[in-house]
Amino acid sequence: MTFPRTRQRGYTLIEVIVAFAILALALTLLLGSLSGAARQVRWSADAGRAALHAQSLLDQTGVGESLQPGQSSGEFEGGRYRWTLDVAPYADPSRPNAAAFEPGAPQLLRLALQVEWGDAGPRQRLRLQTLRLSVPDPSQAVMP
Repeated sequence: MTFPRTRQRGYTLIEVIVAFAILALALTLLLGSLSGAARQVRWSADAGRAALHAQSLLDQTGVGESLQPGQSSGEFEGGRYRWTLDVAPYADPSRPNAAAFEPGAPQLLRLALQVEWGDAGPRQRLRLQTLRLSVPDPSQAVMP
């Protein structure tokens, strides 16, 4: 008795290897894009926290004490965020330099805040500037 020959259908070894190579390439591209997205989410979270710390520091500056020109620095979250605040008299570019300054008059000050964060490599920076009106403390007025 003879059996009819049926042709076996299936995948060859080369076809299986090519399919796995295509699958590996697709997964590599997918995981690479997910890794980049995770890095951007982390950067966004760090920048958001830096902005919140900066806003908080600027809100507290000059409250309960008069502002004095100078520079101060410090850190948030145990050194993760470092800040530098520079307070200087504001020079209005539209006014002549020879404008008279009255000692007891309120003074416009420029506050420049820089917050840095990040580990090794290039650090991330946030720079903010604002103006504040500083009223001199009457108890420190010079008597003639």
